[in-house]
Amino acid sequence: MLRHLVTSLTIVCAATPMLAGTTESFARLSIDTAIDIPAPAEVVWDVLADIEAYPEWNPYHVRVDGVLEIGEKLAVHVVKPNGTALTVHPHLMEFDRGKSLVWGGGPAGIFRGVHRFDLETLSPACTRLRHTEIFSGLFIQFAELDAIEHGYVLMNRALRDRVAAVHGTGENC
Repeated sequence: MLRHLVTSLTIVCAATPMLAGTTESFARLSIDTAIDIPAPAEVVWDVLADIEAYPEWNPYHVRVDGVLEIGEKLAVHVVKPNGTALTVHPHLMEFDRGKSLVWGGGPAGIFRGVHRFDLETLSPACTRLRHTEIFSGLFIQFAELDAIEHGYVLMNRALRDRVAAVHGTGENC
């Protein structure tokens, strides 16, 4: 009976219409942040993929335990700007050196999150980080997701500052 209910609700959620530019609906929330970092993509990648150093600079993902290999389970320790601390256990979904790092998980239709870090080369000395997450499922409306965007913005700035401190890059793109 429960399986039938979940299947029915999943179909309803998948059929929820999305308008162009809409970032939130009944069963979907999309968070999209970006920052231009005055450094080559490989330099930004070296800092982003060094999860062991996150406690030294990352104000949002304060620690990530695990191995960055596709399918591996991670423990991501988060401190939101509102002071809420939690640990999530996603799986590494994508690891494309110098381009993208993606983790996520959760049951589709119920509560699922896919967290992306994508690097785009704007010039030889400038890289854009697109830091996004898409939450989907019936229970997103009950989760405390309101402080996440601000946390991502803070993390993006801290990444830019860490790249500059470690690699001595310029101030602007």
